[in-house]
Amino acid sequence: MSKKVLALVLAGTMAFGLIGCGSSGGDSGAEEAPAAAEEPAAEEADGAEEAPAAEEASGGKPFEGVTLKVWGGAAEYNTGTEAVFAAATEKLGMEFEVEISPGGSDGDNVLKTRMASGDIPDLVAYNAGSKLYDLNPSRGFLDIKDWEILSKFDDAFVDAVTVDGAVYGLPISSTQAGAVIYYRPDYEELGLEIPHTWDDFVANCKVLKDAGKTPIYFCGGTTWTTQVLFLGDYYNVEAEVPTFAEDYTNGTAKYADVPAATRSWTKYEELVDYLNADKSAATADDASIAMANGEATHWIILTQQLPMLLEFADDPENFGVFGVPGDDPDNHGLTVWEPMSWYVGKDSEHVDAIKALFDFYYTDEALDLYFNTYGANGPSCIKGYELPESVCSAIRVDMQKYFDEGKITTALEYQSPIKGTACEQMTTAVGLGQMSGEEAAAMYDEDCKKSAIQLGYDWE
Repeated sequence: MSKKVLALVLAGTMAFGLIGCGSSGGDSGAEEAPAAAEEPAAEEADGAEEAPAAEEASGGKPFEGVTLKVWGGAAEYNTGTEAVFAAATEKLGMEFEVEISPGGSDGDNVLKTRMASGDIPDLVAYNAGSKLYDLNPSRGFLDIKDWEILSKFDDAFVDAVTVDGAVYGLPISSTQAGAVIYYRPDYEELGLEIPHTWDDFVANCKVLKDAGKTPIYFCGGTTWTTQVLFLGDYYNVEAEVPTFAEDYTNGTAKYADVPAATRSWTKYEELVDYLNADKSAATADDASIAMANGEATHWIILTQQLPMLLEFADDPENFGVFGVPGDDPDNHGLTVWEPMSWYVGKDSEHVDAIKALFDFYYTDEALDLYFNTYGANGPSCIKGYELPESVCSAIRVDMQKYFDEGKITTALEYQSPIKGTACEQMTTAVGLGQMSGEEAAAMYDEDCKKSAIQLGYDWE
């Protein structure tokens, strides 16, 4: 399979529960008893893998004959993951049986069904943050809070995979952001500067339109993508209302009632005249190709799309990244998502092999192999690790600057468990001019109220 065909497959089948607004379910605390049963499974695994370990002493590979079953989306099981797994097979002997999950809410529902039935493979690729909380992870995932390898990761990531004091996940890749990817040659041709306020951004779009260019690519045919402007604007909400996440969780602040939060919805209205002609049907694949070919100047999207976009581009340095601008030119920041993560099935018989895999996965050797093969979505969450020079400057320089200057915040879904179920339908509608931003904000509050009540919060 060619790289460009592979990129299309990956982009077209992504499991994007990470920003899909899923309902939260159940009280995780009620599942502590199953979690306590994890230790016998681990002991059973230890005994089951003594023979392979003994083989290592005689010169063989320590986990030859072990097959790890893996479940996750194509975006997670990408060329980088394949390369690291192949290297692990060469070094350690274990092999991998991979099942590609459906995308979006379909994949979420399949996984929830499998959690309920106890049909969890050795490794699962899934979201961190509120989506993990929604999954009620103690039903199927192993608590790894005592694993020494957790010391390699920054606190923000560990917090994002912690539910009720149990730690469940290990990062698949790097961080990412909800941001604006832009085509540098258009900026150079028209003498545009990086906008540090929303008004400056809209002014750039007008210049681009007047020059006969498509200022912004909008993917109404891949609805999860339409959420990124709303979600990626959270840095600006928090900058104006630092307590918003706590207030929102407790029901004392709503999107329709807090002007800074309502603004995340009304910004769509100001872009309607600057979108691509096929905005209602265009897909994420279409956007990757259009951006790569310079047929559009901006795409407001999660930066995990960059490695796939670059598969189609002649020069990776044609692209840059900046955060969704707010109204303060001196406080232009970035809304960050923690990585998709690996979770261990709590009944896995191969815990020793999994530990050995991850001891290798997070070495500089394996990390360099991953990022040199596939690229990165953003700066790393692994302490002391620097991305290789092969990673494009849009990530290694543009995004890193926000991290270095401390102008980042995690997306709301990492700070609050409350999330609606119909977010992408609302952002698509307001983006296409079918409803106002204020209407959408009020509808989203009502949608989130269902989640809040389900989680036991007193929302009025």
